[in-house]
Amino acid sequence: MEYETVIGLEVHVELSTKTKIFCACSTAFGGEPNAHTCPVCLGMPGSLPVLNKHVVEKAVRAGLALNCEIQEDNRFDRKNYFYPDLPKDYQISQLYRPICRDGFVTLDMGGRERRVGIHEIHMEEDAGKLLHDVGGSLVDYNRCGVPLIEIVSEPDLRSAEEVTAYLEKLREILVYTDVSDCKLQEGSMRADVNLSVRPAGASEYGTRTETKNLNSFKAIQRAIEYEKRRQIAVLESGGRILQETRRWDDEKGENYAMRSKENAQDYRYFPDPDLLPVRVTAEWIASVRADLPELAEQKRARYVREFGIDARMAGVLTASRRVARLFEETVAACGRAREAANIVAGDILRLVKETGADPDEIKTDGRKLGAAIRLITDGKINRTVGKTVVEAVFKRGVNPERYVLTRNLLLIEDETLLERAAEQVIDENPQSVADYRAG
Repeated sequence: MEYETVIGLEVHVELSTKTKIFCACSTAFGGEPNAHTCPVCLGMPGSLPVLNKHVVEKAVRAGLALNCEIQEDNRFDRKNYFYPDLPKDYQISQLYRPICRDGFVTLDMGGRERRVGIHEIHMEEDAGKLLHDVGGSLVDYNRCGVPLIEIVSEPDLRSAEEVTAYLEKLREILVYTDVSDCKLQEGSMRADVNLSVRPAGASEYGTRTETKNLNSFKAIQRAIEYEKRRQIAVLESGGRILQETRRWDDEKGENYAMRSKENAQDYRYFPDPDLLPVRVTAEWIASVRADLPELAEQKRARYVREFGIDARMAGVLTASRRVARLFEETVAACGRAREAANIVAGDILRLVKETGADPDEIKTDGRKLGAAIRLITDGKINRTVGKTVVEAVFKRGVNPERYVLTRNLLLIEDETLLERAAEQVIDENPQSVADYRAG
């Protein structure tokens, strides 16, 4: 029997705010354990949360960029459960009135368009982090209270390839809109995979499982393929799928059951009595919409249309927001778009890879890179020297004109001077001349 895989994702994204969602503690990654904490995020008796306005604004930005309807009236609820990384014994989240609903993203699957619905986006606080070793388990509460949005898709995805394309599209949009840095290696983008299988052509969904906290595209792909095979094997052997939460072991390449899957009632949600409802006015939504930047998809279309570069090159240039900005700064400085595209996509990205730099954090000055390109295209230096100059701009931020002048790298255009130099070399090397004439 043929089976169809049905997948929905819950993507948790840490927001790029400087402070936490309900207190003034830092959200910086990598601090000393438990250094970024206070009575509020540690859940001390008598402490009260105060909502960070920037969290709401970034949630609205995400919702608008993902084609959602922004809910002008929304509120926070308490999700009650006990776990050592949650010092209050409840998480502040949104269940009944989330801030965004009914969005979508469009994927390009090799020329085939796929539209994936977004059921909702809600704001919540992150939990702490458990650290396990042979001596026991420790908890770091620095992450407690770091602001999150959870993006809940509709069950519209059908393969690991579509899931990867969806996550890449989400990451691209959220980074470009400065909602999040989406650094998977730091845990600022994590996904829970809800997966079921059903006979091909069936309309009813099968029983789903949830694989928690996957934070790399490769792990997500492997986990999907494994769980699909596992569920099909269970059904083929006459068994039934249990609704449960499962944990992925990336080293073993398999998952295992953690607990039966909870439903909303198991968490005893109720409105948080310490937080007022959130009112997002139409004027505020309009101001956030007006402040949205040009997204990568729009940039790619514009680069092809305005600069005459091909779609593949446009894709390379827009894969990183910083690289796209460098390209545009360089074009503005030199006025030679195709040459700038070749230098940025070729030489600069090669140097980024060789030096292990982060493309989103390169410091190259677009005006200096543009000046180097003008030296090449104006015929003042050859392309071999040009590569050296571009590398010096990238690594040391040199002034290109001064660099080539102080090193005598400019091409000599005076033919008389060149003739005198050639005659001098011939006169000083008679034996070489004789050898040449003798064949």
